[in-house]
Amino acid sequence: MQGTLSPRVARDAVATTAQQRRRAIIATVLGNGLEWFDFTVYSFFAVIIAKLFFPTGNELTSVLLTVATFGVGFFMRPVGGIVLGVYADKVGRKAALSLTILLMAFGTALIGLAPTYEQAGIAAPLLIVLARLLQGFSAGGEMGGATAFLTEYAPPGKRAYYSSWIQSSIGFAVLLGAATGTFVTSSLDSQSLHSWGWRLPFLIGILVGPVGYYIRSHIDETPAFSAVEAQAKDHSPLKEVFERYPRETFASFSMVILWTVCTYVLLFYMPTYSVRTLHLPQSTGFSAGMVGGLMIMCCSPIVGKLADAWGRRVFLSGAAFLILVLAWPMFTWINRAPGFASLIVFQAVFGVLIAAYTGPILAAFSELFPTKVLSTGLSVAYNFAVTIFGGFAPFLITWLIARTGSNMAPALYVIVAAAISLVGTFFVKDMRRAN
Repeated sequence: MQGTLSPRVARDAVATTAQQRRRAIIATVLGNGLEWFDFTVYSFFAVIIAKLFFPTGNELTSVLLTVATFGVGFFMRPVGGIVLGVYADKVGRKAALSLTILLMAFGTALIGLAPTYEQAGIAAPLLIVLARLLQGFSAGGEMGGATAFLTEYAPPGKRAYYSSWIQSSIGFAVLLGAATGTFVTSSLDSQSLHSWGWRLPFLIGILVGPVGYYIRSHIDETPAFSAVEAQAKDHSPLKEVFERYPRETFASFSMVILWTVCTYVLLFYMPTYSVRTLHLPQSTGFSAGMVGGLMIMCCSPIVGKLADAWGRRVFLSGAAFLILVLAWPMFTWINRAPGFASLIVFQAVFGVLIAAYTGPILAAFSELFPTKVLSTGLSVAYNFAVTIFGGFAPFLITWLIARTGSNMAPALYVIVAAAISLVGTFFVKDMRRAN
């Protein structure tokens, strides 16, 4: 009959689609993981960077300036999210993702090659600030573009599973960054570490540019975007998001709060916390961080698969509630019994809970916005929440600990975030096997 595909042609079409989907996952996971490695490795080496680029004569002031510079990059997150999100919704996911990874690599190169304050004076910290701004702009467009790309490639009933690989790649970035930090700090003496060893992770990160660009430039555009590409050039995604989807944007914003606080407090800040507050060797904090990254990397896809069958809300609400309940006792425990074992358990527990919360979260977001504004809507909600609650979290917590003398400041911050996001989870459409 006319129009009917032969069995062979049908099998080839299915095989091609499956191959494209595999390539889409690989390209997104590798690119996203390497990009987040570049963006977050700064926080792992904050203590050393403080001494080399912000030598104020006071250790606390130097650390505060360093973590504030970490936060400076977040001022550019909303800008990058809007600009690159609109670019992805008008030009395509592939073009936006290729651009973000080149920008991130350039910012990383600036940090890895920057002269220290002793060598270049005030120009040294200014270069670090410029690099963080560039990295922030790039990271702002990454999440929206990557989420749109994977959810639009996902077959029916597997949207949470596909998008969970983005969070898995962030776990990979944490694991890689912590592993690199562990190797560098345990293999080098203090003089070598401060003179050149700290640069190694950033120099490794420079490879993100050519490798990531090659991977992303050799993938196909998503079928969903290709279907609306003609109309995409004639509308304003940003205007439409604010006019037609304010409720969806607010729901996404509220749920991102816990995600970003968990990421930047329970994962990236912990090496600094373990050194300054718990008075443990730097290598101990890095080793524990590897466990947290490993849990997220391995558990996120498992939770994503379960969320496709059981719904998103049960995992989002359940994980948010458990994080709220456990934050205070877990921080109390590591302060009363600081050591390698307690930090390992701490990171393992919260690694699993973070995976449970973030595994289905991007699928939930993708079901709030249509294809033509998906990247923009998610980028706006995600990056404003990250900027407000995540970017300056290390600075705020370091200052609060010094000001109050209480080591429990991080726990309070996590509890507040969990309470807000728990409310936000009830906005989620509890879709199962969503198309």
